[in-house]
Amino acid sequence: MNKKGFTLTELLIVLAIISILAMISVPAYVGQQKRAARTEGFSNLDTLRLLEEQFFAENGAYAPAAGGTINYNATIGMDDNGIEDVLPGFRPGGQAALPGFGLNFSYSITSADTNGDNLADTFIASAVPNAGSRVASDPTYTIDQNNVRSW
Repeated sequence: MNKKGFTLTELLIVLAIISILAMISVPAYVGQQKRAARTEGFSNLDTLRLLEEQFFAENGAYAPAAGGTINYNATIGMDDNGIEDVLPGFRPGGQAALPGFGLNFSYSITSADTNGDNLADTFIASAVPNAGSRVASDPTYTIDQNNVRSW
C-alpha cells in the first residue's frame, strides 16, 4: 500500500504538543499585558508628580491651588477644570467617547492646604483601575509630593 499523508497517531501527537505550548504561552502573554498596563499607570503617575512640581514652582501651590480634587476628563480643548486643563502637559491618551476613555486607569489629583495659607501645599495623585480593563482587580495606586508611592 502507498503511504501518503499522516497517521491519526501522528496528528494526535502534534495536537498534544500544540496544546501544551498554548497552555504555557497564553497565561504568560496575559501576564505581560497586565504588567504593561501597570507600567503605563505608574509612568502616568510619575508624569503627574513632575507636572505638579512644575505647577508648584510657577504658582506657589499644587493644583488645584485652593485644594480639592480634579479628575482627568479626556476633554482636551474644553475648559471643564479637568487635569488636562490645569496641567496641560498631562496626555495619557484615550478618548472621551470610549468607556473609561480607553485607558486602564482613571486619574485624579487631590490637594490640600495644611498650613492655613489658602494655598495647597500637599497633593496625592491616584490611578484607579477601570472596570473591564486588564488591571480591574488591581488596587488604587498613588504618589504624593514627597514621591511616596504605593507600588
